[in-house]
Amino acid sequence: MAPYSGWRHGWVFAAIWLFYLLDTIGQLLKQPNLPWRVTGLVAVVLFAGTYLFMVRLASMIRSAPNPPAGYTLRAGLGVAVMLALFGLQIPGAGAHALTCLVYIAAFGMISLPFAAAVPLAVLLGATAEILPAVVPGWADNGYGLAVLLGSLATWGFRLATLRQGRLVDAQQEIADLAVQNERARIAADLHDILGHSLTVVTVKAELAQRLLDVDLDRARRELADLESLARDALADVRSTAMGVRGISLPGEIAAAREALAAANVEAVLPGAADEIPSRNRELFAWTIREAVTNIVRHSRASHAAVHLSPTVVEILDDGTGGTTASADGQGLAGLRRRADALGAQLTVGRRSDQPGFRVRVEVPS
Repeated sequence: MAPYSGWRHGWVFAAIWLFYLLDTIGQLLKQPNLPWRVTGLVAVVLFAGTYLFMVRLASMIRSAPNPPAGYTLRAGLGVAVMLALFGLQIPGAGAHALTCLVYIAAFGMISLPFAAAVPLAVLLGATAEILPAVVPGWADNGYGLAVLLGSLATWGFRLATLRQGRLVDAQQEIADLAVQNERARIAADLHDILGHSLTVVTVKAELAQRLLDVDLDRARRELADLESLARDALADVRSTAMGVRGISLPGEIAAAREALAAANVEAVLPGAADEIPSRNRELFAWTIREAVTNIVRHSRASHAAVHLSPTVVEILDDGTGGTTASADGQGLAGLRRRADALGAQLTVGRRSDQPGFRVRVEVPS
């Protein structure tokens, strides 16, 4: 469990309640027998010091991530010492010494295992009730009730701090999980961004190389496009890392047209996307990006088509090559997560009507 400040400062709260020992001190000062008076006063001072020392020790140990071995034995020895000091006060203070039992019970309830703390509290409460009844001259001033209430109060405080510590641990786990999820999201976005951009850059570089000996002007235009694409990819990477990157459906349609043209794939693309609801646009844009990247990279297609409707986006090609989509690659895994988030159905596979592949996402209307 993570450290919790309630344990670290509990001894300050405990020190406040030591003023109840003033009644015992007052009775000892009235004691005519000097040896018992001095013995009682020294015992009270030592009792208060031992009590604060043990509570402070318990607070430091309880606030540590892993309490050391032997802690229970130390707490038990502390209880034994305080009981002995309580006994030394009895000859001089009489029934007023029973106040010490409240402190011992409270310390036991907050420091010892419950299996030992509860019997100790019961035993001390019974002692505080029985002694005034059997010892001549001792008045019952409610010490048994005080032991009971003190034990219940510290038991409640112990449970509250334990639960608070667990809550702090849970909050830390949630924060760590959020960081991990954000890192996974950024990694997936970077994969999708760079996979598409670098594929187009590769195709354009190959085209520019072939055009150098055929059409120098067009080769220069292709190289200029390469520079622009590289700059755009770098900007996308930076904005994704900063968490401010966006993706637009019209932009992906335009990018698909350019990428397919560079790969010598004849494309049929929608001219507008105005009829697509805003809640579906980002998912459809990612679908087009992933499908077009696979067409350019793997399919060896000569024709491709993108069909859009308010609830469906479908990308078809006539390629005969493989596709990472059919292998359920990283790009498709990211697309499937986005589709599942909107309750959409993703279908990837070979076409039934002719050779080629189909990527289809359908969102419930």
